[in-house]
Amino acid sequence: MSFARRPRLLCLLCQSRAFSTSYRLLAEQGPVPKAVAKTNNQSTQAKTKTTTPPSSPAPPKVIAPSPLEDAPRGYGKRVEEFTPKPLSRPIGMHLPPKPGENTGIDNRTLKQRRDDFVNYEKHLARREVLKSKMARPYFRDWGNLKFHKGKTFIAPPRMFKEDVSLFFPNVYGQTLLKSDRKPRDTTPTLYGKISVVSVFSSVWAENQAKTFVDKENNPMLDHLLEQNQDTAQRIWINIEENSLKAFLIKMFIGGIRSRIGERNWHRYFIVRKGVSDEIQESIGLLNKSVGYVYLLDRQCRIRWAGSGPSEDHEREGLAQSVQRLLNEEKKLKGS
Repeated sequence: MSFARRPRLLCLLCQSRAFSTSYRLLAEQGPVPKAVAKTNNQSTQAKTKTTTPPSSPAPPKVIAPSPLEDAPRGYGKRVEEFTPKPLSRPIGMHLPPKPGENTGIDNRTLKQRRDDFVNYEKHLARREVLKSKMARPYFRDWGNLKFHKGKTFIAPPRMFKEDVSLFFPNVYGQTLLKSDRKPRDTTPTLYGKISVVSVFSSVWAENQAKTFVDKENNPMLDHLLEQNQDTAQRIWINIEENSLKAFLIKMFIGGIRSRIGERNWHRYFIVRKGVSDEIQESIGLLNKSVGYVYLLDRQCRIRWAGSGPSEDHEREGLAQSVQRLLNEEKKLKGS
């Protein structure tokens, strides 16, 4: 008997195979295979991940205002009232100093100068710098001396820690040496020693810096520097951008040599240029008519700073900070 002759029987067989109602329930089919269970778990985990609410963002860090924020400057808005505040945070540059920086020397070639001269964007930037310099009142710094004799900030109550302290910049100037009159960098002189640096731009400012470091005003500091000449030193940085005043300094350079002594001639720097506004803002050098004093460790980090005429607690704090740095140096050499 052939199935071709019995089409009705063939259709019944196909219908019985295609539309069978003999499938077992899911519970009767045994455990679910591992691969299927794994995919199901992944899908459920993905659903739970998407449904969980996102975590709240971390609260923003609160940065304390700088103690130099409201200090009077030789530019910008005139300040009517000001009271100096103690330094609550380290001041200085974020990168360590390197010889060759901030020299004020233009090392561009003629082609580079020509390209910069015809560059419109650089021309606009240069014009803005000239406009800001022309807009600065000439006697603003002298006028700001009425605020506590020009004191920009009060010295910190204790020395800054090494890991958070910032750096003193490299400057470039001529020393008092007779044998070598070429300008040199300050970083090689500062690096490797504890340095008490006086920065000033006039006789008035120099006298203010003397109130921190001179023998008559701070005999304890003078004693420490005399007893540790191989580890600690004094540095003088006389910043004078005015050509006429710089010429007068050279006229009376003999008196400066006799006053500080021959052993300190290589530590007195006459700086003509290279001290930019960024450097002045970073180290708190906000008034050219005021004297500033900085204590640097052997890595050129600013560990202490003072400005204007000194007070009793500031002189004592400077001497104690130098003593602490000397003790740290002795521990390093002993270990």
